Amino acid sequence: MEVFYSLNDQSKRNVNAIASRLSLRQPQRDSLEILAHILEINPPVKGGDLSAELAKVQGAYPNVASFDREFVSLCFALATGVGKTRLMGAFMALLYTQYGVRNFFILAPNLTIYNKLIADFSPASRKYVLNGLQEFANNSPLVITGDNYDSGIDVRSGRLNQDEVTINVFNVSKISSEVRGGKAPRIKRLSEYIGQSYFEYLAGLDDLVMIMDESHRYRASAGFKAINELKPMLGLELTATPQIESGTTPERFKNVIYDYPLANAIADGFVKEPAVATREDFNADNYSEEELEDLKIRDGVVVHEDTKIELATFARNHNLPVVKPFMLVVAKDTSHADKIVERIKRDDFFSGRYKDKVITVHSNQKGVESDETIARLLAVEDPSEPTEIVVHVDKLKEGWDVTNLYTIVPLRAANSTTLVEQSIGRGLRLPYGKRMGVEAVDRLTIVAHDKFDAIINEANKPGSIIRSVVRIGKDVNLVGKKAVTVSTTAVEQLIGRPATQPVQEKQFELEIQDKPALKTKEEQAVVNLYIEAIKDFERRVTEVPSLESLIKPEVQERITQQVTKAYETTYKPAQSEFEETSTQPDIAEIVRNISKRFVDLNIGIPRISVRPKGAVRTGFKDFELDVIAVNQQPVDQNILIQHLRTSDRSKIHADLAYATEERVEDYIVRNLVDFDDISYDDHAEILYKLSGQLVAKLRSYLKTDEEILNVVQFNQRQFANHIHSQMQMHWWQEADEGYDVVISRGYQTFTDTSYTADGNEKLRNVHQPLATGERDKIGGMVFGGFERCSYPVQKFSSDSERMFASLLEKDADTKKWFKPTRDQFTISYRDSGGSTAMYEPDFVVETDTHKYIVEPKQASMMTDPNVLAKKSATVTWCENASKYEQSNGGKSWSYVLIPHTSILPSATLKGLVQQYKG
Repeated sequence: MEVFYSLNDQSKRNVNAIASRLSLRQPQRDSLEILAHILEINPPVKGGDLSAELAKVQGAYPNVASFDREFVSLCFALATGVGKTRLMGAFMALLYTQYGVRNFFILAPNLTIYNKLIADFSPASRKYVLNGLQEFANNSPLVITGDNYDSGIDVRSGRLNQDEVTINVFNVSKISSEVRGGKAPRIKRLSEYIGQSYFEYLAGLDDLVMIMDESHRYRASAGFKAINELKPMLGLELTATPQIESGTTPERFKNVIYDYPLANAIADGFVKEPAVATREDFNADNYSEEELEDLKIRDGVVVHEDTKIELATFARNHNLPVVKPFMLVVAKDTSHADKIVERIKRDDFFSGRYKDKVITVHSNQKGVESDETIARLLAVEDPSEPTEIVVHVDKLKEGWDVTNLYTIVPLRAANSTTLVEQSIGRGLRLPYGKRMGVEAVDRLTIVAHDKFDAIINEANKPGSIIRSVVRIGKDVNLVGKKAVTVSTTAVEQLIGRPATQPVQEKQFELEIQDKPALKTKEEQAVVNLYIEAIKDFERRVTEVPSLESLIKPEVQERITQQVTKAYETTYKPAQSEFEETSTQPDIAEIVRNISKRFVDLNIGIPRISVRPKGAVRTGFKDFELDVIAVNQQPVDQNILIQHLRTSDRSKIHADLAYATEERVEDYIVRNLVDFDDISYDDHAEILYKLSGQLVAKLRSYLKTDEEILNVVQFNQRQFANHIHSQMQMHWWQEADEGYDVVISRGYQTFTDTSYTADGNEKLRNVHQPLATGERDKIGGMVFGGFERCSYPVQKFSSDSERMFASLLEKDADTKKWFKPTRDQFTISYRDSGGSTAMYEPDFVVETDTHKYIVEPKQASMMTDPNVLAKKSATVTWCENASKYEQSNGGKSWSYVLIPHTSILPSATLKGLVQQYKG
């Protein structure tokens, strides 16, 4: 049933602020709004009338049939991968800021999630959930855990502090243990610090809010009873599976107020797209149980290796970190898991290549063995960690959040529904935080030959977890942010915004410092004509070779003549029809004043193009192929992959109809010559060398020529892509008669600028630091407060850029700077995909003696192939620009590529140039 409501002003402000600072996704924001609405209609109070409170909630949310507990408790069912922990932080912020709640109790279902939650709410952690929330910036909450609560309670002061926010994080076993040997659980024993047990202390708090993570895991009698005994004011449950497993029919929670199922998360792109894989025309009856298992594991490896090389190629072509995928095998029991590992470690399993790349995780592991396994498991995302296959027996519960699980082979007997739901949960998270639009990068594959048809049939049912319909219990009626545009024209740069022209938003009204005093509309008309004149003069390179030439008397005389002619022939006759008299402006004086201001504000950027003379030759320098990601395995038959949410199918297949090449390398070379930048006649030598190195890698782990041929046939196009992507880093071009450097403009006029900002934004001061939660939103902000910048407003794509701009504003050597607009530089480079691309620099800076193109860059990207290609092209541009400008009395140009880690408050432009100049 749809519910329509609106929040009061205070709730709206709080929700907006929290959602912005924590960068909440839409399902998280929806949940926060629902809680805000519930708190409005039923303010939290301990020990209230549950019947009356349930009636209030049902008035707005009739789908809530019961609180399911002895206190007000509501369940927010969000699919895995959407972000339940961040939502916890948002809930706490709302309850604290608007209702003064200071005591929170987070309940974890197991040790893994318990440790993860402690880290997530610890300020020193890089994943600190409350980072960016102003309410907790200066006084972070005290985190009390199941391990330190009886060691002085407050680990900072040795006593309980009623004035600060306290977050208790406990594993359910810590509070639900029964009395053993005549002793109560430790939490229920008397504490010398507070004169009662800590359990009693918590139960006596008037504002205790319980947040139950993965709450479906502890609805059993012991945990259920202990939670009720704590008597919280409010309970908030978070889970992806709001149901109790009871016999053959799961029992759904009755207190679900918001439901965002997996189908929505997949459709909205928050998680990977699940797909199920089998062989075409597969008949499980033709295989024994052991043969079927072996086949599924081997085919899982084939899919895994296919995914691995696709990920490596994608990362290389898109300048992103390489993701090392791994495969998960779900075993029946511990004995079965050990047998699977033994099988994978045998020499006849892909020639023993996975002996040192497989681990098993189950409850029978103890001591050193368990510690070593857990250490490898926690490091499985590290590209340098060798594990590629993990075999487990139901030990990888909630809390093990990895992003590089791409292939799952379930061997445990289960019906199709359970198989899908239990298999995909651990592999849904995306390695880059969002879908990348590439199938292999965005897909999670389940290898289930014998269950394929049943899974597809189940997925197509309306009630399937993949196909289920949204049940959110409310209508989201939100007004999106309206964008406002901040624009400045070339005229406004020189004289400011005319008084008759309204400003779109008052908060963006711009002040132009030291603007000339123009009193009449005739004088303003002269400035407009002056802008048009210097746009014409910038192409007269012989007459006006540089920006500084504009203040030469002879150049100003010619500009004055052109402006006067335009004024007398266009503007003046047009005005005479409406006014009997007008004031004759002093055009020569205006030209002198505006020219000086134009030169003082602007930085002269010549327009340079390099044209080859004579015949042009291209090629690829010799290099050794990187074959680390090449580990494909032979495939007996086509493997069919079908997406569960859609009906899309794809195959990993061999082009056997064309298997007629004499040499195995020919299959790769014939695909390489399909690329536009490769010629067989010109590049045959390096093509066969690189293809030979790839085949040599195959020979290092495959036993027979038949296996090598099989792998090459099945992967020939993929191998060609892999080689071609590396060839781009070694491309060269030569002209028989050299190159002509052509200067088409000696300078460029100001470009009219237009910046779009979020509707609730105000003009920010460039020197004001951003809170952590704001940094990801910097693209929606506009900045001012400049004295040395040529433009009154600038936008930045990262906080490092803002910090560098702040540095320039304070730096004594900086004369002027700005962020170039599109097309102000004509610097082309060859990207890693072999295409010609245009480089748009981040900053141009001028000092008394030099000009610089400056690029702040993420430190990890400093050696990226595309970054280096841009650097090489820009260094060449600077060399040509320096020769031209110095021949006309100007300054030299240099390129400066700066890692973001060096942009510090103590840094200077001179120091950065000395260290990072190209």
